[in-house]
Amino acid sequence: MLAAVKLHAEKGIAATSMKDVASQARVGVGTVYMHFPQYEALLMACGGHLHVVTHPPTSTIFDGVDDPHRRLQILVREVFRWYGRYPQYERARSDQDKFPMMAEGVKRREQYRYDLVAEALKPKTSGRSVVDTIGALTDFAVYRALTEAGMSSDAAAARVSEVIDAWLGSR
Repeated sequence: MLAAVKLHAEKGIAATSMKDVASQARVGVGTVYMHFPQYEALLMACGGHLHVVTHPPTSTIFDGVDDPHRRLQILVREVFRWYGRYPQYERARSDQDKFPMMAEGVKRREQYRYDLVAEALKPKTSGRSVVDTIGALTDFAVYRALTEAGMSSDAAAARVSEVIDAWLGSR
């Protein structure tokens, strides 16, 4: 499975074959099929492994923090740090149209992030448009664009937090 995770990150999920995984793992292709009878089973195992090793942020990041601005700063920082630990996520999003179960996983991860946004906005009740806007500003593509422009993950998070604060302040 670790060989598959590595290959998925390097060449893409859809472009990786069971034969590639076997070669990377230095085992016979039959060994790979013995553990993962279908490619989808391998994808499930990889997804579960990545969930554990990338430590997605949970609502506990807001424990003891009541200030709404601070909660949003924590949200963006922790989501962007998660992306830094999970660069393979971009590959999953890119290849989700090729595997229905991958599309479901991406949809769950996106919903998880939007739920975390809603949690960050508590105790204040916010409309769907606020959650959707902040959700969009914390998207992986925003993180990637800012870090590719030379910002560290924390600097990118700080900039997005400033944008969110300015936008919320203008409403």
